[in-house]
Amino acid sequence: MKIDDISSPELHDDLRNQLCSQIESSIKDIEKHVPATAALPDSFSTYLRRTLSQLNSLSPFPNSLKLHIWKLSYRLWNACVDLSNYNVAGIQKHHEEHAKLRQVSADLLFLAADVCGIPSPAFKSASFFYKTGLIWHDLRKFELANYCFEKASDLLSKVDITNVSEYEEKKLLLDLNIARSRTAWEVSDRNLAIALLCRSKNVLFAFADNYKSLANQYLMFGKAMLSKNEVSGVNEALKLMNEALELCERGLTVVKRTGETLALKELRSKTLRFLGASHLQRDEFESVLKCVKVLRDGEKDQHPSLSVLAMKAWLGLGRFGEAEKELRGMVVDKGIPEGVWVSAVESYFQVVGAAGAPAVKGVFLGLLGRCHVSADAAIRVVNKVIGDPAGGGEEARLRANVVSDLVSDDRILTLLNGDDASKERTAMHALLWNCAAEHFRSKDLQTSADIFEKSMLYVPSNIESRNLRAKGFRVLCLCYMGLSQLDRAQEYINEAEKLEPNIASAFLKFKIYLQKNECDGAITQVQALPSCLDFTTEFLSLAAHEAIACHCLPVAVSSLSLLLNFYSTGKQMPITEVVVFRTLVTILAQDPQNDSDILKQMKRAHSRLREMSAENFFGKGEIGRRERNWFSVNSWNSGVKTGQENQYAICAEFFRLASEFYGASIDEEKEGNHVMVCKSLIMTVSAIISDEKLKTNMLLENEVKEAISLLDRAGKMLMSSSTEYDKLEAIIEPNFLFVHTWCAFDLHSRLDDTGSQQLLLIKRFANSKCCNPKHLLQIGIDASQGPSSNHEVAIFALSTCLSTLLALPSPDYASVALIVRKLVSLRSIHGVDTNDDATMETYKQAYRIMVGLKEGEYPVEEAKWLSMTAWNRAAVPVRMGHMDEAKRWMSMGLELANKVPGMQAYRSCMEDFIAGFEKKYQGHDDCQSR
Repeated sequence: MKIDDISSPELHDDLRNQLCSQIESSIKDIEKHVPATAALPDSFSTYLRRTLSQLNSLSPFPNSLKLHIWKLSYRLWNACVDLSNYNVAGIQKHHEEHAKLRQVSADLLFLAADVCGIPSPAFKSASFFYKTGLIWHDLRKFELANYCFEKASDLLSKVDITNVSEYEEKKLLLDLNIARSRTAWEVSDRNLAIALLCRSKNVLFAFADNYKSLANQYLMFGKAMLSKNEVSGVNEALKLMNEALELCERGLTVVKRTGETLALKELRSKTLRFLGASHLQRDEFESVLKCVKVLRDGEKDQHPSLSVLAMKAWLGLGRFGEAEKELRGMVVDKGIPEGVWVSAVESYFQVVGAAGAPAVKGVFLGLLGRCHVSADAAIRVVNKVIGDPAGGGEEARLRANVVSDLVSDDRILTLLNGDDASKERTAMHALLWNCAAEHFRSKDLQTSADIFEKSMLYVPSNIESRNLRAKGFRVLCLCYMGLSQLDRAQEYINEAEKLEPNIASAFLKFKIYLQKNECDGAITQVQALPSCLDFTTEFLSLAAHEAIACHCLPVAVSSLSLLLNFYSTGKQMPITEVVVFRTLVTILAQDPQNDSDILKQMKRAHSRLREMSAENFFGKGEIGRRERNWFSVNSWNSGVKTGQENQYAICAEFFRLASEFYGASIDEEKEGNHVMVCKSLIMTVSAIISDEKLKTNMLLENEVKEAISLLDRAGKMLMSSSTEYDKLEAIIEPNFLFVHTWCAFDLHSRLDDTGSQQLLLIKRFANSKCCNPKHLLQIGIDASQGPSSNHEVAIFALSTCLSTLLALPSPDYASVALIVRKLVSLRSIHGVDTNDDATMETYKQAYRIMVGLKEGEYPVEEAKWLSMTAWNRAAVPVRMGHMDEAKRWMSMGLELANKVPGMQAYRSCMEDFIAGFEKKYQGHDDCQSR
């Protein structure tokens, strides 16, 4: 279309009519739209806005067209009203489309605002913009809302206020300013918002609603500032609320009708209450009390919040008595909502603390008596009274005592006993349980037990709650165990076992037996633990620890012994088997009378060692070696101990076990500690022989052969370490080598045709560097007596010992005298030499020993014995007529007597007898010669 064509008046009219027709057609479609079946499409608002823009470009319009546009605007507005009445726009977009259509309607009306024949067209158009702006404001589209409000303000700015007579129009002037103020407030333009409210004071028109609306908006802004809890915000809030209060006062002077006055008074009371809250936030407690006094005395206001304000103000001033009066006054006032007095109780208790707990309890129980209190309120109050019990202390204990009285009250129990209060009952139980647990952790067991017992009041007695009840009984058992009230603890655990027989209950029962020092009962309970369905082996280990802590060692032994039975089953175990054995032996060793039990467990450990291999039983590396050494050393030490106590049978068993443990190989060692294995084997055989002598029961032949095989094994180990016998002292101590030789000699004496082997054994030992005179003396004495004596070995050992002693710088002449006596006796008894040459040589050797010694250095009694026996040996030759032999023995006796002090009388007699004997002997010889 060309410009010159458009400029034609006829074409303008046609185009306007066409656009109006299009707008009307769209409005008809909107009127037909059913929002319940489909969403409002955005094509309506888009098309109408485009058409409106084209129509606007064709202004000005004739009055008839303006009237038509006016009607179209109202049709569209009414269609929007109908759409909103469906109230099905649940999605944001639907609201926005509705607002856009309202915006088009307002713009249409603005296009034909100055139509003739319609009264107050500016107010009507401004009303459309105002209402559309409210919708945009609700949708938080503050820019669009502000646009509408400003458009309406422009329309009304040209109106002379003095000529406005209609109430609705006067009301619109104020509402528009308030709406603009609210939008400015939302976009943080507070200065503009307050300025618009101040401007609104000029359009109140002495209407009560206007005063109320403006005062209420001031109050709303003040409340918003107050809620931010900022110092500057509180100050600003006070100013705004004072403005609201002033407006109420002005309104009351202007308005006279009772209904309108009542509304303003209510708003004034509300404003005063919020002023009191503002002062409370600023800690201006005196001002709060003034506000409360004004409200109570002048306004006769009985709002529930007044008691709360007054109570908090008194608390702030530290006047707890007045605060408690306000709190107790709430009990009397039935109009106070539950939420208000619960909040008051919380506030009071928060400030007063534990000292206010009794008052809170009294108030709450009083409230229960006068009105219906919800279960939630009871939980809130109990929770507040409990506070934070962590850490314990006197305050926490006082709070807990009040809670105990509170929750055990029949009224609260009844309140939470209904089926509809199951959640609250569960919450109360959890609250009390947690409180009791904190006191338990703080070691305040008496308080903990009391609260745990009260928590049980909130556990139903049905089947579903039996596990929870059992848990409560178990924890009560723990509390009373800690308080040493064991009978009561046992009562609780018995109840728990009835409800839920599990390992926890069984173990607690076991602990009670321990604390009662009833070892038999504890052992029986330990043996019953594996029968529990939820049993794990950790409980046996724990039982042992508990028993050790209670010094009940038989119970610990029983627990560990039972635990060992599970290792062969292949179950996953808490600790290694060797540790259990070690612990068990350590416990048994604390009683010196447990040698047989220790031996039993050591044998059991050795059996498992043979089944599992050394590395699997002891472990690998350094850990395994440490464990092996522990068992080896303890077996050895037990053998030494029992040997010292003459328990030779057990001693032999311990030493044999020691040889096995010492011989265990870790990490591919060639062999274990072979030296200690050798020593252990030697000590084993020595203990066997000692046991035989102690019990006087001869060893059987097979036992002798077994003992000899042990010695042979030890001998092979020794010889494998040194090819020369005299080098063994570098490997094994001389005493052990002596014991080995002595035992071998003793055992070989029991077998036939072994005399030469015994002598060879002793000679080899005597030739070694590790041999000493004491060893040879012992061998000689043992070989000289008993049913298995060997005089050849005895004479060799004693003679060798005598030579060794005499070669010393300071010989032990007591031992020398003993050996001489033994040699004399042996040679006399066994008749080694028929001419008694060897015996005589022994006497001569004794005489040579005595020569040069100090008086008494050679034992006097032994010297006398030699002298007398030598003299007496002449008797037989005399009777036999061997005079030379007799004279030789008498001479030896006299020579020995000369070396012995105290034999003077004997020597005189001897000399006289010899003189007489020689005469007689000489005469006898002469007769024989003649």
